Amino acid sequence: MSTTVQGLDQLPNYVGKHLGFSPYMVVSQDRVQTFADATDDHQWIHLDTERAKSGPFGGTIAHGYLTLSLVAGMLPKVWHVDGVKMGVNYGLNKVRFMSPVPVGSSLRCGAKLLAADKIEGGYQVALEVTFEVEGATKPACVAEVIFRYYG
Repeated sequence: MSTTVQGLDQLPNYVGKHLGFSPYMVVSQDRVQTFADATDDHQWIHLDTERAKSGPFGGTIAHGYLTLSLVAGMLPKVWHVDGVKMGVNYGLNKVRFMSPVPVGSSLRCGAKLLAADKIEGGYQVALEVTFEVEGATKPACVAEVIFRYYG
């Protein structure tokens, strides 16, 4: 399920509403390796598949920041705002990594619009984004993200 907002001026009508979920995507070891190489975070819990089998998670896990970074690709599959000429990441208010994302698991995100405030040329929005591992009992990550959308 995804949501299309029919124009920037309609954003306030969606405050407090859950906007939907992205499709699930598999988090592969290759993706984790690429992220490790990009960030120089080569901790064994992410990369050493043999050692990780006897580690605290029973296998390799995705970096927390990798999970969070997936919002850029997943959120457009959750919702779309018509009339946006440019959107920018403005920051975060709160992030919690609540459970691991095992390599090979399927991950999706859901979003709820928390605020939509008019700014010069557009709107600043705050969204609560929840990342869920298929079959897990609690979220992997919950974050309040802020974007600015310009028309």
